[in-house]
Amino acid sequence: MMPIAAPAIIVFRSRAPIKYGMMPISPTDRSAASKKKKRSSPPRRTEAPFGCVRYCQIGSASAAMASNEAMWGSTSSGGAAGPCAFPTVPRLLRSHVCDWIALFLLVAVDGALNLVEPFHRFVGAGMMADLRYPMKTNTVPVWAVPLIAVIGPVVIFLMVYIRRRNVYDLHHAILGILFAVVITGVLTDAIKDAVGRPRPNFFWRCFPDGKAVYDNVTTGVICHGDPSAIKEGHKSFPSGHTSWSFAGLGFLSWYLAGKITVFDRRGHVAKLCVVLLPLVLAAMVAISRVDDYWHHWQDVCAGGVLGLVVASVCYLQFFPAPSDEKGSWPHAHFRFITEQEEESRTQLPTEMGAPTSHELDALEAGRRGQL
Repeated sequence: MMPIAAPAIIVFRSRAPIKYGMMPISPTDRSAASKKKKRSSPPRRTEAPFGCVRYCQIGSASAAMASNEAMWGSTSSGGAAGPCAFPTVPRLLRSHVCDWIALFLLVAVDGALNLVEPFHRFVGAGMMADLRYPMKTNTVPVWAVPLIAVIGPVVIFLMVYIRRRNVYDLHHAILGILFAVVITGVLTDAIKDAVGRPRPNFFWRCFPDGKAVYDNVTTGVICHGDPSAIKEGHKSFPSGHTSWSFAGLGFLSWYLAGKITVFDRRGHVAKLCVVLLPLVLAAMVAISRVDDYWHHWQDVCAGGVLGLVVASVCYLQFFPAPSDEKGSWPHAHFRFITEQEEESRTQLPTEMGAPTSHELDALEAGRRGQL
């Protein structure tokens, strides 16, 4: 009589996790289970649109509600959302410490440029016809420019942060607008010192008593006015008020265009009006410089272009273009989401109980022992 061999245990490796100590599923049971799965229709999975992607997308449902509430002001999950470790402000500042150091160095450079004596361009008697405009006070004082171009936009950034709780958006918006105005200030003051163009009211700076004195040979002016007023009189090109205003308010226009999705191709002209409001305010500041006879029209045009170009470059350094699909939030926001998703993929098999190498070795040893 032939000896009966011990039944072999065949291990089937399927997509379902196998834990140590569990009995493997036989082919018969597997076919029955697959038939049951075919009968029941799979649940529908709804996903949030990409434009409303959540700040964090990994974790449990209860924590997802807290995450959505913190980010979007609501607890609707929209399909898939979850908690993740929000970066704290000190951690975010440490990651951009080099940027902040560079910013403070640029501020120091701009301060040094204001101490430099500008180039004294030749001013002759025949040139005074365009430089005899009256001395007037500033319609927009110097101290008001930072309030208009920096403080006002920052208040709007804070309002968005209170509503959305996106620390990346707040940090990058503030850092971006500060870089825009400081870089613009450095370029403006450097050009002012190098060009040395006289202001439209240069005559009264040079001759406050109205008695002009010229060189007998060169017909150049021999000023006897206040040295500080004469120094400031050689800083006409380009307009600092204008460049600063267009740098800060131009950055704000970019920011609003991304937040309200002005380029969504739906034809909402009201959104475009909102985006143009900061630029109109900057234009009013620029026009006041010509009306006050502190600048020529060329100075104002050059300052506006300079500020707007720098604002655009600084904005696109931190944020996608407003016409982009991801134009609502900074680059770092989406990079953070991608990193969290990749981290969740590496942790997901372990959390679901996938067999480790030791468990597979133990199963293989048990199979051999029964053969």
